[in-house]
Amino acid sequence: MASNLTYKPFGERSILVEWPAVIDETILKDIIAFKTEIEKNSIKPIVELKLTYNSLLIIYDSVCRNLKNEVNYLENLYKSLKSHNDSVSVLWKIPVCYDVVFAIDLEAISLEKKLSKETIIKQHSEAVYTVYFIGFLPGFLYLGGLDESLYIPRKSTPRLQIEKGAVAIGGNQTGVYPTVSPGGWNVIGNSPLDFFNPKLKQPCFAKAGDKIVFEPISLNEYKAIKALVEDGVYQLESEVWYD
Repeated sequence: MASNLTYKPFGERSILVEWPAVIDETILKDIIAFKTEIEKNSIKPIVELKLTYNSLLIIYDSVCRNLKNEVNYLENLYKSLKSHNDSVSVLWKIPVCYDVVFAIDLEAISLEKKLSKETIIKQHSEAVYTVYFIGFLPGFLYLGGLDESLYIPRKSTPRLQIEKGAVAIGGNQTGVYPTVSPGGWNVIGNSPLDFFNPKLKQPCFAKAGDKIVFEPISLNEYKAIKALVEDGVYQLESEVWYD
């Protein structure tokens, strides 16, 4: 566990807990464990708990009138955490079509990185990614684990519209756009899945700590899966993952 956490007010009803500013799976496990402990043991009613790569925002349902007491309680709660070296999560198998129809930036990346398109697709789809958190759009998974050879800066001028399902690379991260939106990441494919469905009890199937693998599919397979998704009968493949 980290020993140098910081606790600070974040508005009148929130406390921000921060870990060292690095993208690290050990820190992620620590944040998730602390979040779970707070959910089980918080005395003061909580509206929401939001995590990022290295922070946890605790939003209470009323003003924190005694910040010192609340921070002391959180510090003691954190100290009570047991080791969490072993954890169980879910590995989600995400179909992705890297066809030229969707991979609008693949050619540019190939030239920039001096890698063949086939090599880029192979390296992108062979990695096992970790879901660190969900944002900036509902269902947008921030994934760690991209091969360093594929790191490429975000576009200096974002596109006004990125298609739903676009699989893209931005800096040292990769992810999937869950809805049509502006975006500055480099698009290399598209997934036919729904990454956010507000009608479901759990709108986004994945959560922080889960794993993702991208499985290349043909354009015909993409169309077939897309039809099943639209009919609400597609079964997303997954398996238990042990760290």
